[in-house]
Amino acid sequence: MSEEEILLPELMEKAEGIYKENFPLETSFERAIFYSWGCNIGDCAFCYMSAQPKEKDPKETKRSKESILAELVLARNLGWDIGFITGGVGIYNPDEFEEMLKLIHTAFKEKVWISLGAIPRPILERYKPYIRGIVGSTETINPQLHKIICPSKPLEPYQKMFQEAKSLGIARAMTMILGMGETKEDLLYLKDFIEKYEINKIHIYSLKPRKGTPLERGKIPSKEEQAWWIAQLRIHFPKLDIQCGVWYDRLDRLSFLLHAGANNVSNFQATKLFGTKYAEELEREVHQAGRVFKGTLTKLPSIDWDAEVDVLDLDPKLKEKIKNKLNNEYLKRIRKNKEVNLLELSS
Repeated sequence: MSEEEILLPELMEKAEGIYKENFPLETSFERAIFYSWGCNIGDCAFCYMSAQPKEKDPKETKRSKESILAELVLARNLGWDIGFITGGVGIYNPDEFEEMLKLIHTAFKEKVWISLGAIPRPILERYKPYIRGIVGSTETINPQLHKIICPSKPLEPYQKMFQEAKSLGIARAMTMILGMGETKEDLLYLKDFIEKYEINKIHIYSLKPRKGTPLERGKIPSKEEQAWWIAQLRIHFPKLDIQCGVWYDRLDRLSFLLHAGANNVSNFQATKLFGTKYAEELEREVHQAGRVFKGTLTKLPSIDWDAEVDVLDLDPKLKEKIKNKLNNEYLKRIRKNKEVNLLELSS
């Protein structure tokens, strides 16, 4: 009997055993940090960016430097990993993004993954000192389906990027979104792709139907469907870093996906939902899977946040902007969330 024919409970049991042989029993939250809300491609069938007003220049959707850096200071002190730095394709030119990477490295104090579209070799060489790896937003590997889902974002440039990254010693990650028309037979495409480009990490998401997109009436994959793909990948690639995307309204599937062999979790709206019942549920799901949760989504550390910014080797004016953003937006929202949650618990 092939792995594809094994019933899901047996498949998950095998996958979890393999996970335990290769990884510690711990799980992190991976935060994706966006630098923009618009994209020059803008026609991927699943993406909210494809539903943005066409008359608006995507470059006008860029976040401020202080907003991005404040979020990184927050993430570092809360023990979050950075899944990747991302945003619309073509928003920054290489010089601009290299400068942004230097600032990001200063604020987070670690190298980060980046997802910017297909990056040519000369630019990879420039970015290499500041990055852990590159993420190809491949979305689906079935070639016919990919042409329908991402008509203006072909796979070939990403394949070339992975080859160049491999030759430069840069780690490689990819994304897959379930619920867009894939079948279990597509597992063969995925396995071949991972093997060919020696992919180190994969982000497995389930579709979130977005209003105004071609998939706004799409069917959300079940937890069993998402777990099947994770378990298959864990069995075939024991050391692959598998990250599962779980939205706040699907948190009840998280422990199930961890039992299937996923390493970490993302997609949670952490800065908006920190300290809420949803954050508590996420941490509880991790513990129910027998994992230790690294970092926190519920407990704000008692530290001098201004001091955390003051020690950074940045322009003094920029540091003041970061502190203002951190205190008057992020921390203010988090403290309000916690107050509301306490009132709900006591009522």
